[in-house]
Amino acid sequence: MSGIVVHLPKGDGGDAVTLRLGPGERVRFGRGSARTPVELRLSDEAVSRLAGEIRATEDHWQLSNLSTTHSYLVENPEGAGEYLRVPPRRLGAPIPFELSRVVLPSRRDTPVLFQVFAPDHVYLDPQTIGDGSWESRTVTAYSLDETATYFLVLVALCEPWLRDRSPVAVPTTPEVVERLRGHAGCARLTARAVSAHIDYLADEKLRIGVPAAPDGAARADRRNGKREAVVGIALKFGLVREEHLALLPPRAEPAKRDR
Repeated sequence: MSGIVVHLPKGDGGDAVTLRLGPGERVRFGRGSARTPVELRLSDEAVSRLAGEIRATEDHWQLSNLSTTHSYLVENPEGAGEYLRVPPRRLGAPIPFELSRVVLPSRRDTPVLFQVFAPDHVYLDPQTIGDGSWESRTVTAYSLDETATYFLVLVALCEPWLRDRSPVAVPTTPEVVERLRGHAGCARLTARAVSAHIDYLADEKLRIGVPAAPDGAARADRRNGKREAVVGIALKFGLVREEHLALLPPRAEPAKRDR
């Protein structure tokens, strides 16, 4: 993946916003105004008109905190409470997380937040480590983090094929939520979050081109097509294998009927 994806969830009566930035591009965020236009509008009275700026680079992204009083947090949703604090007036703070949640302070019950999907973390092919110069080394075509939630979602999507070894229907988004509910890190996983992980896998990790859909029925078909395409690539190239099923929580045993 080259560049980043910035996603603001739906809230306060506004629609969800997704922005894609190529290397060198920037996006400003804040409350905004006629004099202070921003690309990512955050409707909270505690947020500055121009609160900050995000800049995409080739292999990471940077956060500038333009507030004079408030620190911002950048959380790693895949880590065990891992986060960075970006102090007021800090410019160009490099963010190392592949998936990030930017949190701004608020006077409301819930903080203001949005997500950033970073440039693809590239991994060396294990067989080439220590062999030759960096320029001559081979990198993996699909760099997946097997500790990330998106990989768990991918395993859950592939599970029926790996267990039954026959053509079956790809699990729906609600079915994936239910399947992962018993996992310690997925207790609060929602259907919207699963959809975002599938989009990330299809658009950024596996780079599957799925045409945009104008209406509701077409969008549903597009969503199904994405799930099927993601599973197809993962199985064909062995990105998800039988041993990965151990990452999933134990399957619930069917209730026994009284005789």
